[in-house]
Amino acid sequence: MSRLKGAEQRDSLAGFRADKKEPSIPSGLLRAARLSGQLNLSGRGLTEVPQDVYRLNTDPPQEAQQDVSFGSSHCWWEQTDLTKLLLSSNQLTQLSDDIRLLAALTTLDLHDNQLRSLPSALGELQELQQLRLSHNKLTSLPIEVCTLKNLCSITLQQNQLESLPDEMGHLEKLTHLDLSHNHLKELPMSLGHLGSLQKLNVCHNQLSCLPAGLAQLTNVKLLDLSNNQLTDIPASLSEMSALEQLYLRHNKLCVLPKLGAPTLKELYVGNNCIEEMRTEQLAPLTAISLLELRDNKIKILPEEISSLNTLTRLDLTNNDISTLPASLSLLPNLKVLLLEGNPLRGIRRDLLTKGTDVLLKYLRGRIKGDPESAEEGHTAMTLPSQARVNVHNIKTLKSLAYSEKQAVDIPDELFDAAADQGVTTVNFSKNQLTSIPPRLTELSASLSDINLAFNRLTCCSPDICKFLQLMHMDLRNNQLRDLPSEIKNLNKLRSITLNYNRFTWFPDVLYQMVSLETVLMGNNQVGEVDAHRLKMLVNLSTLDLSNNDLLNIPPEVGLCASLRCLGLEGNPFRTPRPAILAKGTEAVLEYLRSRIPK
Repeated sequence: MSRLKGAEQRDSLAGFRADKKEPSIPSGLLRAARLSGQLNLSGRGLTEVPQDVYRLNTDPPQEAQQDVSFGSSHCWWEQTDLTKLLLSSNQLTQLSDDIRLLAALTTLDLHDNQLRSLPSALGELQELQQLRLSHNKLTSLPIEVCTLKNLCSITLQQNQLESLPDEMGHLEKLTHLDLSHNHLKELPMSLGHLGSLQKLNVCHNQLSCLPAGLAQLTNVKLLDLSNNQLTDIPASLSEMSALEQLYLRHNKLCVLPKLGAPTLKELYVGNNCIEEMRTEQLAPLTAISLLELRDNKIKILPEEISSLNTLTRLDLTNNDISTLPASLSLLPNLKVLLLEGNPLRGIRRDLLTKGTDVLLKYLRGRIKGDPESAEEGHTAMTLPSQARVNVHNIKTLKSLAYSEKQAVDIPDELFDAAADQGVTTVNFSKNQLTSIPPRLTELSASLSDINLAFNRLTCCSPDICKFLQLMHMDLRNNQLRDLPSEIKNLNKLRSITLNYNRFTWFPDVLYQMVSLETVLMGNNQVGEVDAHRLKMLVNLSTLDLSNNDLLNIPPEVGLCASLRCLGLEGNPFRTPRPAILAKGTEAVLEYLRSRIPK
């Protein structure tokens, strides 16, 4: 009986079972790879890399065993080494040491897999220039990767990295390093030795401080430190002499960093705890063009802000500012001033909704002796035509303006003058336009800000999807009822203003645009909002739905954790009650969360 019992435990069919079948790659694909040096196996559901791939350069191909005609246009003996291997979007959990057999690789793409570790043999790929490892499950990086002297770009975002090897500084040719969306609590000191680095992204980590060596990165143009735990930014960052864009959003900064980087053009410090701006913090910003201070606790703007002569965009959305200094109107290049969500007093509400030009004109009127009519005359920088093209603004400020003309179309002279000038801002507001000017697409490569407010637009052309650099769009006071689905391609769009239109629902396409931070839809006829889809807009901090036709507010709206300013006044719903709305956004969201069924 015991012998029979033991037999039951054994697999009686084991000898008849086939060995685990190795994934196969079509021979034609391998043959083409031998000729081109490139092999694309992305999205094939692979759980492991077939041996055929690793041994592509070492084993003779199948053709070598056959009677191959010497007249063939593709001869197996003319094969080239594999230099580019794409394995993205598979289910790879590991990489074999046999990767060393592909010593000629210059590009290895492994992003969007299930890798938890990397083999040390990766260090033998000394020709490697690009290594893509994003969207995996890596918790560490082998030291051997730091020996890849020719590596120019390594992308490691969306992993589970908790630390980096000190030897990272040995990658002397590295120009692009992306470490975003990991679990890093500190950066190695040796990072400062990456003398060729131009872009460094460490956003969405757990950094509480920065290494002193970071200041040695004198070639870095873009530094993204957003969504960390930073409470202070060392003044030594001013030594980063090439720095143009610095992102510090969503940290724990209490003061505006004092940064004197001579080339700093864009500074993003939104969603922190900054309460004041001092003269010594503003004075070093000699080249600043864009200053974002939204979602802080700033109460007072110093008069010295007028010294920022190069400033074109100032975002002060959702602060505690009650008064504006008249000197703000003296900023010669300021084109966009955002003040939504501030408890401003002494300034009529309608002035704030009429745009930057009107507000600055009002502030200038408070300065004695300011000749407001000086702008009305012709200057040497305008052309003698109806368009009155301001060539200076186009060439120097990269701004194309033709507003308050009550025009039904935009003169060709403007577009002719703006051709090949890299225009970034267009203001065609307060006219009689019924559609987006077709020639506007000629500026699509550089345009980041479009103002078409106060016109008669009844629809938004699908051509809007061509403006891939667009970050801000103002379409208020038109006759729009919907937005084209193509607008979802604008993955850099951060704010859209749709107040005073004819929307009866929240545009479906906006739910798909995760880059959005500000959506203003007050004074429409919106009847409902999808809270579950709204939660997907993880960057949305300002949402204005005031004066619409909302009969109820879904309690799940309270789960929109990123919201800092929610406008709901003037809707016919019964709850939340006006008394709760008056307490502000935080109280409204807390009330809504309490109503979610448990």
